[in-house]
Amino acid sequence: MKITVRQLEAFAAIARHSNLTDAASELSLTKGALSQALQQLEQRLSTPLFDRVHPRLKLNSEGLALQPLVEEALTRLGDIEAHFDPEHIHAGQLRLGASQTIGNYLLPRLIADCSREGRLIPDIRITNTHNLCELLQAFEIDLALIEGESHLPELITEEWLEDEMLVVAAPDHPLCRQDEIHAEALAGQIWILREAHSGSREQFDRQLRPLFSHCGQIVQLNTLEAVMLTVEQGVGLSFISHLAASDRIREGKLKALPITRHFPRKLRLVWHSKKFHSAALKSFLQMCRGFGGGDQHQH
Repeated sequence: MKITVRQLEAFAAIARHSNLTDAASELSLTKGALSQALQQLEQRLSTPLFDRVHPRLKLNSEGLALQPLVEEALTRLGDIEAHFDPEHIHAGQLRLGASQTIGNYLLPRLIADCSREGRLIPDIRITNTHNLCELLQAFEIDLALIEGESHLPELITEEWLEDEMLVVAAPDHPLCRQDEIHAEALAGQIWILREAHSGSREQFDRQLRPLFSHCGQIVQLNTLEAVMLTVEQGVGLSFISHLAASDRIREGKLKALPITRHFPRKLRLVWHSKKFHSAALKSFLQMCRGFGGGDQHQH
């Protein structure tokens, strides 16, 4: 018996969800049909691919080795369909992840370019850098656009665009009256920050926090909009991207404090080293690089 597309799709869906219920829902199959497809694949390969720990199915070493091969096979099949699809724009699939600053303030321009140029419009997940790297590692997304850094050895990172982190406050904050501010003047201030593992929080912890002696209370919020709205109310300071804050600074809702040093950072494109690059992924990467170029390296 030959390996079928349904068996490969069943394997890939179960690997993504680690359970039959969600995988069956994704493929619009019954759990029985899905379980049968996986059983047939394992029989054909003469090896189990998952460890069964009810109700979860976790990839074993054989399954982990097979996963990138199956993802590549399914992607190549998608490319064949896309090549012969007369509409082309809706053929294939591209699963994209973006961190919040990029997702909210840069990605809309990229999507608009996709639409204008007749490119495939990707499925998008917006979450923090840590979560995106885990999704890449599990082959649940094809590409991530991140603000932080990836520390997983199987991921390839390409520096993409320049950005700058700013210390911002409400315009009536006492520090806004100063012409020049040294970092130590930030000691004891209340900080409105994103959650741990977000790109901007990593930047604060690594670049800014070591420059002053002690930190006041930290108010932790999980969206940029919530952070900036709270700062606008005069609750405290924040350390956020110029990309995110520029409109509010221009409108006079926030003010960037004149800190005596700058905090540049890189936005990055990240993908799995074993990820096959479909035509849709190659096209989207090419479009991203049109915004700016950079160096590629593997961690």
